[in-house]
Amino acid sequence: MPAKITTSAQALLVTRFRLAVRFVVLQPLGAAGLLAIVLMVFASVLARWVSPYDPVVIEFGAMLAAPSPAHLFGTDQFGRDVLSRIIYGARTALSIGFWSSFIGCTAGIAIGVASAYFGGKADLVIQRFTDLLMSFPIIILALIVGVMLGSKHVVGVDLNLILAIALPILSRAVRVIRAAALAVREMPYVEAAQAAGCSHCRIMFLHIAPNVIAPYLILLTAYIGQAILLEASLSFLGLGVTEPTPAWGLMLSGRSSDFYREAPWMIVFPGLAISLSVFAFNLFGDSLRDWLDPKFKT
Repeated sequence: MPAKITTSAQALLVTRFRLAVRFVVLQPLGAAGLLAIVLMVFASVLARWVSPYDPVVIEFGAMLAAPSPAHLFGTDQFGRDVLSRIIYGARTALSIGFWSSFIGCTAGIAIGVASAYFGGKADLVIQRFTDLLMSFPIIILALIVGVMLGSKHVVGVDLNLILAIALPILSRAVRVIRAAALAVREMPYVEAAQAAGCSHCRIMFLHIAPNVIAPYLILLTAYIGQAILLEASLSFLGLGVTEPTPAWGLMLSGRSSDFYREAPWMIVFPGLAISLSVFAFNLFGDSLRDWLDPKFKT
């Protein structure tokens, strides 16, 4: 028995390795985006050992120092190392980006499947509410929710900021998941489950939801990048992360813009971090869509 288990595990590893190699070959841009994401995750997890300085320590003797071997990305107006703050800022971006996207997309798959399954008045009410939310630009809706909720930190994470970003994602995820679930609802196995007397919850979450996992994963990946951009925007406007927590949007706010002539690195490097991370998630999300959607396969 142990030999059989070992053989099965090895076969599974080989299969997954082949799938990974095939993904890299067929989706090189997506693989590049995934590599950038992995590097960002490792940098954020190992920030304590990777960053050259403490990101919150103020050194008045090194204020506005230009990029050099001592400070590769220079320092800000308080003498804090910009590279260290960018590395630690990846923690903020990834944690808020992931949880916002996860909460929004997970709630979206539950509501979208229920809306498609029940139809009728329930579907009408859900879709009109979704239309109302989608009528607001995503940044405006996040701003409104952020102002209404205020700030509430739980285990070092601003929970209300995550919810403010998750709500705009939720409305868009509901629309996409509902469209996919409508097609699945007409499948014979769903009708067979209904004829067999299965409960609504069993049909929705064991028969319909697993068959819309592909669009869910695509949305989850793509909206992490959107959530990172929203978090940076809210922090820039003073409604997101607050000092002294390192955050990319926060590094662009306040008096940083006053030093764009004499210390442009204070703006350039955080802006590049935001742009590259969003670009990486978008690349991976698009490639994941092409990989999982049969219509894009040749």
